[in-house]
Amino acid sequence: MPLLRLPDPYSFELSTERFRAFGTDRANLWHDGALYRVAGGREVRLEAAPGGVWAKPVAGPEIEHLLGAQWDLAAFAEFAASDPVLAVAVERLAGFRPPLIPDPFEALVGFITAQQVSLHAAYAIGRRLIERYGEPAEHAVAFPTQERIAAATEDELFALGLSRRKAEYVLGLARAGLDYDALAALPDEEVKARLTAVRGLGEWSADLYLARHLGRPHAWPAGDLVVRKAVSDLYAVAGEVREFGARFAPFQNLACQYLLFFYRLP
Repeated sequence: MPLLRLPDPYSFELSTERFRAFGTDRANLWHDGALYRVAGGREVRLEAAPGGVWAKPVAGPEIEHLLGAQWDLAAFAEFAASDPVLAVAVERLAGFRPPLIPDPFEALVGFITAQQVSLHAAYAIGRRLIERYGEPAEHAVAFPTQERIAAATEDELFALGLSRRKAEYVLGLARAGLDYDALAALPDEEVKARLTAVRGLGEWSADLYLARHLGRPHAWPAGDLVVRKAVSDLYAVAGEVREFGARFAPFQNLACQYLLFFYRLP
């Protein structure tokens, strides 16, 4: 079982918390103390290990992306020390390495599903979508391919819990033929422009794509209701949250993910 080394401090429990907090995600399944995901056509089991994560049978780029191996948390912690709120968040969440969504289509379908509903509701709908159209492995289920979703009907997606409009958006996305590799090579504003040209994807979805899939350092999803509430409550500000994000440059993305997690702590 290969060891995927991650810089200390690293907490597998904190870093995988979101896969337990809002419901069952069959594409990233938490089961019996381990996280399961189908990557490269085979199921990978991930569990805590000294100095990182055990990956069985092997870890590849998709798994490294999922675990947020790209983050420079040492530089972020040094930056956060000068901010009284963020400094406490980093201390409370020592070892938290925010996970990313490895597959671009999976990310965008998830963002459409989560529009104007709670994350618990979005996870429930997503689970039914994955179980209906995904390819099952021993534990996890591979997220449905664009081809499988593109061949579905609006009525079929509606029956899984998507609204008529969201079903239309998901089908449109699956049939849009986006070049995700080309998208990943573009600067942030061009990524947002390409995505928001697709029906059903607005600024909120584009910002989340930059943050939760591409892991862009300056991504700051200011249109998210929970982000606005967290910033307002933690910093006692009532102004423009998007402008407030400049306070955290060049670590807006990490700052946002730490603040959101910190805000949910009891």
